[in-house]
Amino acid sequence: MTKIFLKILLVVLIITSCKKEQQQNPFEIATNRIGLLTNEIQVKELDSVFANDSIAKRTAGDQYLNSTNEIEIFEKGGTKLLVLEPKEEANLSSTIENIQIIDPRYKTVSGLSSHSTFKDINDNYTISKINNTLSTAVIFVDSIQAYFTIDKKELPQKFRQSTDIEIQTTDIPESAKIKHFWISWDVN
Repeated sequence: MTKIFLKILLVVLIITSCKKEQQQNPFEIATNRIGLLTNEIQVKELDSVFANDSIAKRTAGDQYLNSTNEIEIFEKGGTKLLVLEPKEEANLSSTIENIQIIDPRYKTVSGLSSHSTFKDINDNYTISKINNTLSTAVIFVDSIQAYFTIDKKELPQKFRQSTDIEIQTTDIPESAKIKHFWISWDVN
């Protein structure tokens, strides 16, 4: 009887020691995940995902160019972390479609954050395309479901007044700072 008890105890100890729970980094950006937020989380579940943070919802009412409801996530101390855009406006069962990364503690495995430069993007990822808009260059990196904006003030003069000129990676200075860092989960 004692031998059976010791064997069972040994098996339990082995199983529990092998099951070291690896805690999720709350600031890691990975495919379909930003910290504890995943592309499957519904708006109604955000309170549990961000239980230690504050959630502020902005509605589209009087805003001129905003057609969706934005959900802003703040630390309890007031630091803005993220801006979330649900796929469907005013639907608590909707999942999140776009996330703006505000806080630089949110990083990819390679260390890319909202305070990174174009060099950090270009050295670590394959750029899928670059769009030339009125005030920014929009850089798409499909492998991490991300797009970045860089202010055209950081680009050579010839790009600042035109959206017709195609921007190449070689046209963007390595030191150009990321203006906005977005993750897009629009295709699941």
